[in-house]
Amino acid sequence: MQLEVKIKKRLADFTLNADFIAGDKEILGILGASGCGKSMTLKCIAGIERPDAGYIALNGQVLFDSEAGINLSPQKRKIGYLFQNYALFPHMTVEKNIASGILGKRGKKELVAHYLKMMRLEDCANRLPGELSGGQKQRTALARIFVSQPQALLLDEPFSALDGLLKWHIGMELYDWIAACQCPVLFVSHNRGEIYQFCDKICILANGKMEAPRPKKALFAAPRTLAGARLIGCRNYSRCEILPHGIYASDWQIEIALPKDFKQDGEFLGLGEKGLFLLEDGQKKVNTWQFEIVRRLKQYEGELLLVRKNEKARPIWLFWQDEGVIKDNFIELSLCLEQLFFLKGEAEDELF
Repeated sequence: MQLEVKIKKRLADFTLNADFIAGDKEILGILGASGCGKSMTLKCIAGIERPDAGYIALNGQVLFDSEAGINLSPQKRKIGYLFQNYALFPHMTVEKNIASGILGKRGKKELVAHYLKMMRLEDCANRLPGELSGGQKQRTALARIFVSQPQALLLDEPFSALDGLLKWHIGMELYDWIAACQCPVLFVSHNRGEIYQFCDKICILANGKMEAPRPKKALFAAPRTLAGARLIGCRNYSRCEILPHGIYASDWQIEIALPKDFKQDGEFLGLGEKGLFLLEDGQKKVNTWQFEIVRRLKQYEGELLLVRKNEKARPIWLFWQDEGVIKDNFIELSLCLEQLFFLKGEAEDELF
């Protein structure tokens, strides 16, 4: 099974450009801030909204083709869509909500009973949605999707209505359920932790512009754009200028020596929170500078340090696991090149 999407749709402030392929049994994440076009992408795939141009196909069947004039109805697309608010029918019981996902009548009662048991909803079968907890509502919505035997599954911020502890419990169950679907799954969220936990590959979506899917570990280790760096939680970035033997990070006000094989590609530099470290005795002082510690924030397993080269420089956030080791307000730190990456950006991107 494979879901192919290449569409354009004009929105109020930008044009949505979504271009990706979700493979068989793959959980593909779309990570983006609120209002970037994530939910609109899912609505276009499901047939709720019509793209202005493009192509959507599922398992070789064309669902939408602007040039050929094809636009199948949502009922004919065989796609399961889990809305943010679950969209349960308020006047129907749990049992009837689930049954509404079945088109035929043959075996309907047995199928509903199967999913009531699978989702541990047997005791809630005769309750209305208003009498359910957040977790029970989600399980009911999922059961309604699963009984329809979808060929692709769309999850729109599936944990937005759940609190922390409930989110953790249901998250483990949800992963097992969607993995059992054996079909392409799109998981949309603004939460990088959820995306990383569930997805195999991730697309960055910012202001309607979608980056090509990348394996999650590669993306989080070295994002390629300023928008992507922000979305995965990178706090450290600077404008940069190419020098004959390295690069000048103008916002951090440090000149960095780089090896000849270090690929320089981008208008900005990004640096991980473990990108600066203390030199051990005897180590060479390449790319080493004195910084002032301007703030310290205690964390569960260490502390965050905010350091800067001088008063005019943009500060750098560092995670320091050995809390209390650094006593002075001034410290000499060296750069870890493995934590340094180039970022592409646009003129309208604001650094501050």
